[in-house]
Amino acid sequence: MDATTVTTAGADTDTGPGAERDLLLQRTLFSGPRKWVNDDLYSRLTRGVARRSRGEVHLEAGAIVDTNTYFGRFEASYWQRWTHVTDLMVRVSIESAGRVDVLVRASDIGSHVRTVDLVHHDGDGMAVLHVPVDTFTDGGAMWLEVHAVDAAATVSEVEWATTTTRPVRRAAVAICTFNRADDCAATVDSLASDPLVADLIDDLYVTDQGTDLVETREEFAHAADEFGDRLHYLRQPNLGGAGGFSRGMFEATAPGAPGPVDVLLMDDDVRVEPETVLRLFAFAAVTREPMLVGAQMLYLYNPDYLLVSAERTALAELKGGLDADEFALRDESVVENLQERRIDAEYNAWWSCLIPGEAVEKVGLPMPYFFQWDDIEYGLRCRQAGMPTCTLQGAAVWHADFYWKDGDDFGQFFSQRNSLVTASIRQGIDPKDMAKNLARTVLRAVAAMQYGLAATRLRGIEAFLDGPDGAFGVGDGGQRALAAIREERAGYPETAKLGVEALPAGITVERKVGIPREDREDQVLAKRLLVQKLGRQRRGVVAIPYEDAAWWHVALFDEVYVTDASQTGVHHRKVDPARAAELQKRLAALLARFVREAPAAQDRWRRAQAELTTRENWARLYGI
Repeated sequence: MDATTVTTAGADTDTGPGAERDLLLQRTLFSGPRKWVNDDLYSRLTRGVARRSRGEVHLEAGAIVDTNTYFGRFEASYWQRWTHVTDLMVRVSIESAGRVDVLVRASDIGSHVRTVDLVHHDGDGMAVLHVPVDTFTDGGAMWLEVHAVDAAATVSEVEWATTTTRPVRRAAVAICTFNRADDCAATVDSLASDPLVADLIDDLYVTDQGTDLVETREEFAHAADEFGDRLHYLRQPNLGGAGGFSRGMFEATAPGAPGPVDVLLMDDDVRVEPETVLRLFAFAAVTREPMLVGAQMLYLYNPDYLLVSAERTALAELKGGLDADEFALRDESVVENLQERRIDAEYNAWWSCLIPGEAVEKVGLPMPYFFQWDDIEYGLRCRQAGMPTCTLQGAAVWHADFYWKDGDDFGQFFSQRNSLVTASIRQGIDPKDMAKNLARTVLRAVAAMQYGLAATRLRGIEAFLDGPDGAFGVGDGGQRALAAIREERAGYPETAKLGVEALPAGITVERKVGIPREDREDQVLAKRLLVQKLGRQRRGVVAIPYEDAAWWHVALFDEVYVTDASQTGVHHRKVDPARAAELQKRLAALLARFVREAPAAQDRWRRAQAELTTRENWARLYGI
C-alpha cells in the first residue's frame, strides 16, 4: 500500500461507521522546521556520512542513522496506557542500488534497548515493518535505525500508522491574540506551511482581542488563502486568554456543529512544530475515553531544553507548574536526555492543549478568569469528571522561556484571586492554614521592597472574598479589574522598569550568599522585617542581578536596583517605612477577615461556577 493512502485523524473520509480505516499516527522527520532548531532533536548520525533534510535522509554507503531522539521516537508507553492502539505498521520509502537494513528498536524504563522488527531491503521500494505496542506500560519508546549496507540510500516518507474502526473526529484549532499580530500571523502561517497538517484542520478559529489586527499581516493573508472558509477570524473585547480560548471552544462545539470534535488550543506566540498538531489529533482520535491531550513546552531561546515532562498542582499552597513526578525532566536538554518513564500529568498548560468536545458537553466552558489558572482549573475540573490529561512526550511547541518573565506585574492579581478560587472549587481550603500561606507571600514582597506587588496580592485576596460579583470579580470577564490594578500599580515607583542607564556609575553588584533552611524561612522573614522597621539594614545603593534577587537577600539592603527578568532594564527599590507599615496593617485586617469570611466566599464561588461556565454567560461576555 502506498504511504499516501493513510488518512490523518481529522481528514475527510467516506468510511462508514464501524468500518476499518488506516490512521496516520506520526511521521518520522529528519530535521526541524527552521534553521534555529537542532536537527539532533529529530535524527542522529551514528556512523558514516549522511545528509538530513525535513522529510528525508541521504546515507552514503556504510552509514547508520537512527531516530532515538525527542521528535524521532514513537512514545509507545503513552499510546499503550491511554489508547486503543495495540500494533503498528511502519512504512519506509527507500531508494538505493544496494541493501538497506531497517530496524525498529525499542527501550524500556531502564533504557535497555531491543529490536522488535527488522527488514533487509534491496533496491527501490517500500519497506513495511509490523510492531506490537504491548510491553510499555510504565515506560519506553520505539524508533528507527537505518543502515545503508553496501550502497548509498535515500530514506523518506516514514509513517507510523495503525488501523481503527473509531469514527472520524473533526479537528479544530483555536488561537487567541492581543496585540501580538506578527507572532500570531507567523503561528497561523506555520500551520499552513505543512500541507498534510493544513488539510487535517477542519476549522481554525483566530480570536483577535486587540487593536493591532492580525488580519493586516501578509503572513496571515497567505494562511487565509490556504485555509479558505475553514479560517474563522473573530473580533471581540479583550477578555484575556480565558476569553480568547473559550471563544474557539464555544464556536467549535456550537449546537448543530458536526461532531465529534477536538479543539486544539494554542498560544499566539508559540513557534509551531506542525508535526505536533498531527500527533495530538491522532492520539485523541484513538483514546479509550475522551481526554485532554497536551503538548510539552520547549524553550524558544534554548530550543533543545524542555520546561517539564508534565505538571501538577499543590492547591493547599496555591502552586501550579510543579513536577508531576520525581522522575520528570525539568530545564534539561532533550538532545542529551530522554524521558523513558511515562509521566502522568494533572493538567496541561494552554500553550498547546487539545480539549475534546465531550469535555465542554460534560463540564462546560472555562471560568472567565481573564488569565492565569484558567488552564489549571479546567484541567482539574475535567480530571475530576473522569477525563484526565495526557502530556504527550514527543509533541511540543517552542514558547518564550518562563525565566525571562518578571513576576512583579498585574498578572499577580489574577494569579492570587484565581488560585484561591480554583483551590476553593476543586479541593476546598482551610482558612487558617491558607491565611498563614497568604501572609507569607505578601510579607516576603514587603521585605523585598516590592510594595506594589504586595498591594496587588492583597487586591487578589480581597477579590476572592468579595465573590464573583464584587468590584474585582469576573462578571465582566476581568476588564474592570485589569484597568483598576494597572492604575493602582502605577502609584508604586518600583513597579516601573527603568533603562539600564538608570544604574549609577560604579555601583556595587551584590550576589546572594547562602540559602536559608526551608524550616527557618519564617524566622528569617520576621528578622528581615524587624531590621527594616528599626532601620538597621545595610546603607548605600547596590545592584542585584535577577538570579540573585531572592527576597531574603534583597531585604538586607535599604536601596537596590534589581535587574528585570527580561534583561532589558532594572527596577529601583527603596525602603519606605510608612508604606511597609501601611501594607502590614492592611494585611493583618484582611487576614482576620479572610479567616471569618473564606468559608462563605468559597461557597459563593462554588455555586456560581455552573452559571459562569455556561454558553449563555460567555455569549454575554462576547457581546453576541
